[in-house]
Amino acid sequence: MLAETVLDWKRQWLEEGKAEGKVEGKAETLNRLLTRRFGPLPEWVAERAKGASVEQLDIWFDRGLDATTLTEVFGGH
Repeated sequence: MLAETVLDWKRQWLEEGKAEGKVEGKAETLNRLLTRRFGPLPEWVAERAKGASVEQLDIWFDRGLDATTLTEVFGGH
């Protein structure tokens, strides 16, 4: 029983770690894209990316491919 509980905790911990890593990776990729397109980024961009979901980061990334300003990417801040 205890061994099962420990294995469940380990699985949960690994899943949470994977999810966090995915968000961090997408945020880094978004920042890299936006830096290449717009130059050095204001601090608010990094702050928005830190608190975003995977889905929101994907939306911003897609917008960043065509946007002409950071405001277009983020829909205003």
